[in-house]
Amino acid sequence: MATAQPDFPSTTINNEHLEAKVYLPDAKNGYYRSTRFDWAGVIGSLQFKGHEYFGNWLPEHTPTNPESISGPVEAFYPIGYEDGDIFLVIGIGMLRKLDDKPYHFMNQYEIVDGGQWEVQSEGDQITMVQTLEYSGYAYEYTKTIRLADDEPKMILVHQLKNIGNKLLETTVYNHNFFIIDNETTGPNIMTAFGYDLEVKDGKGFGEKIVADGNKLVYQTALQKGEYVFTPDLQGYGSTADDYDIRIENVKSGAGVHITADQPLLKMVYWASHTTACPEPYLQVKAAPDQEFSWDIEYEFSILNTQ
Repeated sequence: MATAQPDFPSTTINNEHLEAKVYLPDAKNGYYRSTRFDWAGVIGSLQFKGHEYFGNWLPEHTPTNPESISGPVEAFYPIGYEDGDIFLVIGIGMLRKLDDKPYHFMNQYEIVDGGQWEVQSEGDQITMVQTLEYSGYAYEYTKTIRLADDEPKMILVHQLKNIGNKLLETTVYNHNFFIIDNETTGPNIMTAFGYDLEVKDGKGFGEKIVADGNKLVYQTALQKGEYVFTPDLQGYGSTADDYDIRIENVKSGAGVHITADQPLLKMVYWASHTTACPEPYLQVKAAPDQEFSWDIEYEFSILNTQ
């Protein structure tokens, strides 16, 4: 299960309900220095009424391991990978290809230009801004983690402003590495969606986990080394109403409700024995002199388990 995390550059934000530890983007000393996930907004811990929602899902943490990360982290698909030796991943920077093989998220690529990061933090929110200009690509990517006034809510506020002369078009997904109260993935972890599920393909589906209406229900606990996966939980519509996810630890009572202001592009689901991860995808597009924005809201709750 999750292990204690060493000290890395971080800050803590809080309101009267929530306290979150946020790791800062830092090319030399940062908690995450790999090339899969956005460096902004890596949350090492979020606590609500004594319940913990996140942590490192691997037994050991290595900053340059593409998977070694924590929290509701996001990943952008590469831009310009087929155009030459250098390509762009928003939230990381300009990367160098290893060879002529297709891009693979588990590779650690050389960072040619990571742009500039600015961080402002106060009380209940933190804002991280990456500015990058390289060979026609230029943008300001702003991500704010804000804790709502007087409510147990966290809002991820994003803005991508294209200040270059090349189109920025990609997809982004949130991996949502939930580890609710250190619970092993199994029957005590329930995930529900805003639509009835259709599962056409998947590892472990029908055996370890089944779709029951709008819910995913585990038949047995996952063991170390086991995982379940489906590339698309179908059944969603074309509006933001179906970006609606609920995850609950039915034993401890800790739950979270996730919504957004953009429609789903697709919904992936993956889980290992330590973490359960609904992965909603969005389309992102910003032409030169245009910007694209999206918000994701997490509302935390404690259920009555009696």
